[in-house]
Parts: sequence; C-alpha cells; structure tokens
Amino acid sequence: MSEAGTTAIRVEQTQQSRLSQVDFNDLKFGKILSDHMLVADYADGQWEEPSIVPYGNLSLSPATSAIHYGQSIFEGLKAYKFADGTVSVFRPDQNLNRFNKSASRLEMPEVPEELFIGGIKTLLDIDRAWIPQLEGSSLYIRPFMFATEAALGVHPSDSYKFIVITGPVGAYYNKPLRLKVETHFTRAAQGGVGFSKNAGNYALSLHPTRLAQEEGFDQLMWTDAIEHKYVEEAGTANLLFRVGDTIITPSSDTILHGITRRTIIEIARHWGYQAEERKVSVQELIEGIENGSVTEAFAAGTAATLTPISEIGYEGKIYTLPDPEKREFSNKVLQYLNDLRYGHIADEFGWNVIVG
Repeated sequence: MSEAGTTAIRVEQTQQSRLSQVDFNDLKFGKILSDHMLVADYADGQWEEPSIVPYGNLSLSPATSAIHYGQSIFEGLKAYKFADGTVSVFRPDQNLNRFNKSASRLEMPEVPEELFIGGIKTLLDIDRAWIPQLEGSSLYIRPFMFATEAALGVHPSDSYKFIVITGPVGAYYNKPLRLKVETHFTRAAQGGVGFSKNAGNYALSLHPTRLAQEEGFDQLMWTDAIEHKYVEEAGTANLLFRVGDTIITPSSDTILHGITRRTIIEIARHWGYQAEERKVSVQELIEGIENGSVTEAFAAGTAATLTPISEIGYEGKIYTLPDPEKREFSNKVLQYLNDLRYGHIADEFGWNVIVG
C-alpha cells in the first residue's frame, strides 16, 4: 500500500463483457453482477497491492477458516447516475466506518480508506456503463472480507481477502411490508455481534423468516433476546416510526446502525421534526397503532431504501397502519432522498461522493 494516501491498483480488463446481456428494465436484486471486481489480500500484518480483475470464481482450500469459524463481514452501498452522466456514491465514509467496526469485533484487520473508498471509485470508473440511469435503479456495491488461512483450530486467521463486487439493481421490495413480531427466536443478544454486518447474523435469521413467510408475512420484526419486549430491526432493514411529529427508531448495541436510518434521522432533525433513538417496546408500538398516534411505520436500509410497513402481526392478531400513499413524512423523505441521490437537487449535506 502506498504511504501517500493513494493506492496503486493493477487493472486487468475483461476480454468479454456481459453488459449486452443485461435488460436494465428488468433488474432482479442481486442476480446480475458487473464485469469486474476489486481484490486485495492481507498477509504478514499488511495489505498487499490490490487488483481489479474480471469477475469470476474463487479457488479456496477446504480448510479455509472463514468456512469453519465464520470470520466474514460485508457492507452494502449504492452508486447512482445523474441525468448528465455523473456518477455518485452515497455516503461511503459511513460504510467504511461500520465495516471497520465489524472487522474489529470479529478480530479482523481494518481496511484503509484509500483501499475501501479509493478502490470502489476506481472499480466504478471502469464499470461505469453498468450503472443504471433509470430512476429507481442503481448499482449495488458489495464490499466483503473473509478469513483465508487454510488451517483448522479456533483462532483468528493470519490472512484475509477483501473483495468488492457490484451489480445493477432495481427495488428490493416492490410493495408495503407485512411484518410479524418475533417472540421466540433471537437475532442478537447483548454483548454479541448484532451491531456488526457479519454473515452469521443473516444465517440464523433464515429459518425463522421462512416460517413467518409461510404465514403470509414478508419479514420479521425482531425483538430483544431477554424478554422479547423491545422492538429491534427487521433483519434486512432498520425500523422507524412516526408518533405525532416525532420520528422514533429503536437503538441498541444489538441492531445494525444503518446509514439510511442515520440519514433519515439527520434529515428529520434538519426539517424541524423531533427525532429519537431509543428503546421502543412492542406494547408502546401496538398501543400507538390502536389509538392512532403511530401514523407511519417503515423499514429503511441500503437495499430496502425506504419501504412502508402496512401490517404488523403480534400474538395472532393483525394491526393495520394508515394508507402508505397518504403518509406525509416517509413519502416526503423518500422523494428527497431520490432527488438528492440522482442529482436533481443541491447536495447541502455533502453526502454524494462523485466518481471521476
């Protein structure tokens, strides 16, 4: 790695682009991947020079420690293309901060800014043609890191691989969500790794989520591990509620502190709303829906963007929220975010990082 704050990146261009095979009017989330990927290895206590190479399979030892002991973390962020062709990445510094917090918790090396952000910008410049211009679409960016030591035995790996892959995507959810309050299974416990974006958090959610989907729900509303009394997150997104003129989001070291969630809270305060990050009990939420004080509920995340919640199932009863199309705050903030990320309005917060 360079000591001057920049990273020399070796580039190997693909000889056969798959771009012509993509229907940008029919983008399935996570199914289409761009031509190139960024790859960097960590060994002997330092990061080696990264490369951008054609997207392709990896060759790994069966003893690769990430497979056995779960040292695997990732992030998700998006790039957007303005009407004039300008390419922008939304708040990548926040993803870098969260990525390194995840790395620290799982005893993995931190990734320097020039590799994470600089590498992403170089990768996007090469695969610029893969970034959709149709509003509602974007280029999803997936940085991830996993342990590569080929040895058995429970200990932190002595080597790691950092990779960034990308792909054009449409909407993750295309309709309002029905959530079931989970009162048996647990996503994360105090003192654990719930705040980190690690692979294991998602693996343990798959079975309970499938059970809920068999009941007709889209996702779970996870609750605390001790009493199942407090709302946490939806697994694929954070949760926010409007009570009067206050925007409330659950806060705990067991939930992922999302960049979209943080952005919405900052916008709400800028607009003069009161915004609170605190514990939210299931009882408070249900009573608020019943007495009409909870007027909006929505999920927020990089993939989900901002998706309204229409119904919540709890202890065998369905609680219906007001019509999503008539919700003032969430519709206003979604429009603002879209206008900001597609370059229709001035970036007063300095959140858009321009590529090239």
